[in-house]
Amino acid sequence: MANLEVVPMVGARSTALTQSTGPPAVEVRDLRKEFRRRDRKAGRFARRRVPALDGVSFTIARGECVAVLGQNGSGKSTLVRLLSTLLLADGGTAAVFGYDVFAEPKRVQRLIARVSVEASFFKKMSSAENLGYAARFYGMTSGETREKIPEILERVGFPPERRGEPMEHLSRGMQQKVALARGLLTSPVLLLLDEPTTGLDPRSKLEVQEFIREVRQVHDATILLCTHDLGEAEALAERVGILHRGQLLALEPARDLMARYGSSTLEEAFFAATGRTFEDEADDDEREVFA
Repeated sequence: MANLEVVPMVGARSTALTQSTGPPAVEVRDLRKEFRRRDRKAGRFARRRVPALDGVSFTIARGECVAVLGQNGSGKSTLVRLLSTLLLADGGTAAVFGYDVFAEPKRVQRLIARVSVEASFFKKMSSAENLGYAARFYGMTSGETREKIPEILERVGFPPERRGEPMEHLSRGMQQKVALARGLLTSPVLLLLDEPTTGLDPRSKLEVQEFIREVRQVHDATILLCTHDLGEAEALAERVGILHRGQLLALEPARDLMARYGSSTLEEAFFAATGRTFEDEADDDEREVFA
């Protein structure tokens, strides 16, 4: 069962980036990415090109929270990986605070943190030890970690009495909380969240969502949230997008999105736009691929 992975990004937050002037937080133009997928045909395996993203364009303003809704295989994770400098695009451009994601990856990495649905923990180490390791990677001092790690674990709703347990003994939901805490250690300028509350109980979801609001308000962070949770998208984001089969069908305030499709709920709008519900999952082309 998958757990959240955080790809830590090194570097201090630049206060200049929080000002209203300058380039947008994220600017994507005609972004394209393809993978090779193996299919069985006539008793043999053949490879075909699968478009994970197909000409996606959008802009996110500084300090804004944008949510992207999509099924498995819609391209959400590919989009996050591209913006995190973990993949190279097959076409188009992407910039983070004016820096070219593909030509200036190290500059981009200093500004972002990524939380995604893939396991990346030292399983024998505790939650506190995993966070301590990440903190040293960030360049934080031991004094800073002693104060900040308990605080951030508390804010994401992680029980204090379980901080010494090995990660392998924790549930998926508990590991998700640790992963989110690790992604927020340095108060990143741009936070890329890929299903951050999947598998959490309702109370834990609310705790994490409240913490995301706090990080945004206190640190003026910009957030790209990819989620299956329609309520979460509507509660946290100024604008909501629908990503379907690699194409961004719309990106606008939830109220406008519902009006566009003549719907009274986001779920109805999603169905009107794609012809599918979240329960009717598509094949996950983002995972069944060759490098």
